[in-house]
Amino acid sequence: MLDKLRAIDIDLFVFLNGLGSESFDPFWLLVTKQINWIPLFLLLLYLIYSKIGVKQTIYLLVFVALLVTFTDQVTNLFKNGFQRLRPCNNTDINSFIRVVQQRGSYSFFSGHASNSMAVATFIFCVFRSQFKYFGFIFLWPLVFAYSRIYLGLHYPLDILTGYLFGVLSGYLVFKTYSHFQKKYFPLGQ
Repeated sequence: MLDKLRAIDIDLFVFLNGLGSESFDPFWLLVTKQINWIPLFLLLLYLIYSKIGVKQTIYLLVFVALLVTFTDQVTNLFKNGFQRLRPCNNTDINSFIRVVQQRGSYSFFSGHASNSMAVATFIFCVFRSQFKYFGFIFLWPLVFAYSRIYLGLHYPLDILTGYLFGVLSGYLVFKTYSHFQKKYFPLGQ
C-alpha cells in the first residue's frame, strides 16, 4: 500500500513538474523566495493594524512568530526522521524531470507548505469575520508551495502533508491565542 502511494506521488510529481518551461522558471524562482512576499506581509500587517491597533498587533505577531518557529522545527524533525530524498536528488527520476533548483536537505514534508498554511490558517481564523473575501489569503500557500514542485524540490505528498500540518498547527495556535487574548490582553484595552 505504501509503495503504491509512493508510486502515485512520484507519477503526479513528474506530471506536475513536467508542466513547466524555461520561460516560466524566473517567475517560479521569484515566487519561492520568502523575501519576495514582503509586500503581501506588509499589506496584511497594515490591515491587521488598522483593525486592532498597535498593542494587539504586537500580541498577534508574537503568536505568528511562535507558530512559524513551531511548524518549522517540527518540519525539520520530520525531514531528518524520514530522510526522504528530494526529487532533484532522487537518482531514479532526476535525469528526466525539470530540476530548476537544488537543495541538500530532505523532502518530507514541505516547510514552505506547512509554514505558509499555518500562518494563513491562523490569520484567517482571527480575521475571517472582519474582512470580506478574506479566504483569498489561502492563494498564498497554494502558489508558494506549488513552486516547490515546479522547481523539483518537493513531491505532492510533501506539500499535502505540509498543508495538513499547517492547518492543524494554525488552528491550534488560534485557539491558544483566543484563550490568552480573552484572559490577558482583551480587545479594547
